[in-house]
Amino acid sequence: MPPQFVFEMKDVSKRYGDKEVLKNIWLSFFYGAKIGVIGENGAGKSTLLKIMAGLDKDIFGEARLAPKMKLHYVAQEPELALEQTVRENLQLAIKPILDMVDRFNLIAEKMGDPGPDDDLDKLMEEMGNLQDKIDACDGWETDRMIDMVSDAMVLPPDDTPIKQLSGGERRRVALSMALLEKPDLLLLDEPTNHLDAETVQWLETALRDYPGTVIIVTHDRYFLDNITRWILELDNGRGLPFEGNYSSWLAQKAELLRVAEKQESQRQKTLARELEWINTSVRARNQKNQARIDAYQKLAGQSGAIDTRGDVVIQIPSGQRLGEKVLSFTDVCKSYGDNLLIDQCTFELPPNGIVGVIGPNGIGKTTLFRLITGQEQPDSGSIELGSTVSIGYVDQHRDALADQKTIFEEIADGLDTIDVGGASVAARAYVARFNFRGSQQQKKVSQCSGGERNRIHLAKMLRRGGNLLLLDEPTNDLDVNTMRVLEQAIIDFQGCAMVISHDRFFLDRICTHLLIFEGNGKTQWFQGNFSAYEEKIQKENPDRLAHRRGKYRQIKLR
Repeated sequence: MPPQFVFEMKDVSKRYGDKEVLKNIWLSFFYGAKIGVIGENGAGKSTLLKIMAGLDKDIFGEARLAPKMKLHYVAQEPELALEQTVRENLQLAIKPILDMVDRFNLIAEKMGDPGPDDDLDKLMEEMGNLQDKIDACDGWETDRMIDMVSDAMVLPPDDTPIKQLSGGERRRVALSMALLEKPDLLLLDEPTNHLDAETVQWLETALRDYPGTVIIVTHDRYFLDNITRWILELDNGRGLPFEGNYSSWLAQKAELLRVAEKQESQRQKTLARELEWINTSVRARNQKNQARIDAYQKLAGQSGAIDTRGDVVIQIPSGQRLGEKVLSFTDVCKSYGDNLLIDQCTFELPPNGIVGVIGPNGIGKTTLFRLITGQEQPDSGSIELGSTVSIGYVDQHRDALADQKTIFEEIADGLDTIDVGGASVAARAYVARFNFRGSQQQKKVSQCSGGERNRIHLAKMLRRGGNLLLLDEPTNDLDVNTMRVLEQAIIDFQGCAMVISHDRFFLDRICTHLLIFEGNGKTQWFQGNFSAYEEKIQKENPDRLAHRRGKYRQIKLR
């Protein structure tokens, strides 16, 4: 029988120099619990997982895994056997089972041709014990189970060396290894980054049915809502547990803020808006997004000045007003050698439309943006931009940031007043809009987390303005609070946007249309958000997701 608590933390504190990230944490984690960890960038979420994994022992207090329990930690940048292949890494995850099978087979050989020193009674007893253990974990079916996980997680070919894989592909291999190993405590740091929506849905089922304890750090709110039964919020060094899933946490947090803050704050408004959204039907959500286009003329007439209130609010400058013609693709084709990415793609982007661009990695989504910006030319077909269109492009590469500069210098070039989409704005106020306040603006870029680098990148690129935004994976590494603010900024944006993202909640909140990359160059233009699209697909092919989700239930390794 497993213990009541798989892991305990007693009076745990953690400092980085003068900053105390975790303060006197007392937590006990139930066996089998599904826990989501939330908090702003820098709140200590990844630090907490590293402490639990035993990788960070420079702490005050005690962090202890229960006796005889196994733990597996999947980091944002997991460590794998780089010189070995995908298949060989997966086999490492179940090496104890493979070793038992090898030992069983060796004994079977000895039984068939025993030597003079072999004790047949002992060998028979060992063979029986091994068979019971192998049967209990379905160890005779390891090849089939590896194949199922590889297929569901869309892994590269078995014989591909790990060193040739992208960061996202390595993460999928690491997640597959964890699911095959099935430890008692599974620690996952941003597991959904770089996963397409269908793979995320499959992973949801796998973790919801998982027998052990799962602790997840993620910005994917649907993922949190569908899996977790507890939320652990890290706030100012404290660990605050809330029973329930993400929606339940929203309601509890909103009530706590209402009691604590007599005057309604921007935080209360933001949480209330998100809670209302979650409690709204799919049809009503989609109608609300479509109303954005119907109200275009009213929105276009409003002032685009930057709000300077004290609450954290990102407001994207929209530049000049859009005309009726924004962007159209007509029978556009694009390939690289034999790799056909886009074939006969046709769509018309309406004024004030927000388009989610979805599909697996490497399928052509970023190439689409390069075609729109003119960095690439189509092989055939036509691309037309309206005469009033000004493009603002935020790519997903943040390595162009100058590590030696401070946050303020990198975003504002060290100026007191900056131009933001044609308007003159106080530089420090603009930087504060992206939740960099006070002395934090003097922090070196080299010392920033992935989420902080993303906010710096967004602030720097959005300064330029434009009335057609192209955002490539803008939510990667952002904490949930910043994602809420960015969502509202895009919804309030007085122009058009095309957003590449795998985050279903984000797509649902902002999108009026989807452009779906289906593979082999095929694309589909869909009016509606992600939930509306999924509802349509489910009606057309109800067995599609059920078949894929059902695969996990056949995996009995433990």
